[in-house]
Amino acid sequence: MKIGIIGAGNIGGNLTRRLTSLGHEVSVANSRGPETLKALVEETGATAVTVSEAARDAQVVVVTVPLKRVPDLPAGLLDGAAEGVAVIDTGNYYPKERDGRIDAIEDGGLTESRWTEQHLGHRVVKVFNGTYAQDLLERPRPAGDPERIAVPVASDDEAAKRVVRELVDALGFDTVDAGGIDESWRQQPATPVYGLRAGVEAVTRALAEASRERPAAHRA
Repeated sequence: MKIGIIGAGNIGGNLTRRLTSLGHEVSVANSRGPETLKALVEETGATAVTVSEAARDAQVVVVTVPLKRVPDLPAGLLDGAAEGVAVIDTGNYYPKERDGRIDAIEDGGLTESRWTEQHLGHRVVKVFNGTYAQDLLERPRPAGDPERIAVPVASDDEAAKRVVRELVDALGFDTVDAGGIDESWRQQPATPVYGLRAGVEAVTRALAEASRERPAAHRA
């Protein structure tokens, strides 16, 4: 597939490494410009592009930038993407450590990914937001392996969710359907599933045990 990755930090960089190794055609962008991605390009064979170019003709687009930077993404970012593009959101809201207060999340009750959707103007698939970046490289396992990790996947776009779940499976992880984006609070920071390294059964249980109330440590 043709895949665009916006954000070349820990998650974005390691997804670039893994997805190119699986034979996908990957374009990667960051806020500092293509020239700063030379080492990643030489390592992986990915193509460095500008943020505005990252989604062009892409069947999957990964948005993996700090939440506070989502409103700064170019307008019409996804206009040139392939029809039916699946947009992956790996983001988290860290009001104290990084993002500052976002009123629509704090007061409006929006899930983090619903807020991201509103800025992108496109439905998203929330996945890998609670995954340790290094696990993308070190913990893939074949299907059926007892040590294979499962990750929750939430979206209102069932077709895009299927595409993403198949991609995650190819990356070496199981998936658990976590419902729609309004239910994606179950996998936000400070929930039982966040950072959980476990299989399908434990991840399913952790999602069910989540509380909607955001702990004080994760509120602005």
